[in-house]
Amino acid sequence: PAAGAGMLMLESLDSALDRGARIHGEVLGGHINCGGHRGGGSMTAPNPDSVRRCIRAALSDADISAEQLDAINGHLTATIADPREIKAWADALQLPAERFPAITATKSMIGHGLGAAGAMESVASLLMLKHQRLHPSINCEDIHPEIAAYAHAIPQQSQAKAGLRTIAKSSFGFGDVNAVVIFRAWDN
Repeated sequence: PAAGAGMLMLESLDSALDRGARIHGEVLGGHINCGGHRGGGSMTAPNPDSVRRCIRAALSDADISAEQLDAINGHLTATIADPREIKAWADALQLPAERFPAITATKSMIGHGLGAAGAMESVASLLMLKHQRLHPSINCEDIHPEIAAYAHAIPQQSQAKAGLRTIAKSSFGFGDVNAVVIFRAWDN
């Protein structure tokens, strides 16, 4: 487990512009659901069908296609659940492995912030958009054989990513509750 906190202020564009706020990005859409502790879901593992539905619903709410997603900041906890999460993303996006977007694991660098993880990783997602740079997924040099086809999408080192515009942040966690939010870089 890690310690920390993250906070984002959500407000209307008019309000942010009126007060001269520094805008870090915009929320295009999102979705939250619960797997109901069925179909493989439990207190500590998400139901894969609900994960796929959550991803698809978030993309629909954001009104973007899978091809418009530049990167994913996954839930990815460095457990046996990681290959299942990548598979759920692949199934939901329905993209061939070679077109799978970059996917990062913030927890690989800072640990699992438990209840604060989603907020901390949302901040990390917005910073990646702002700096046009993907953070690495450290300590995962030995890619699980089930996701070897996606190894190219897992940055091992920080890398510049010009044109990084849209990132999905997912949290698939305790209680079989799933959330995906789609952020876009702010372009005045």
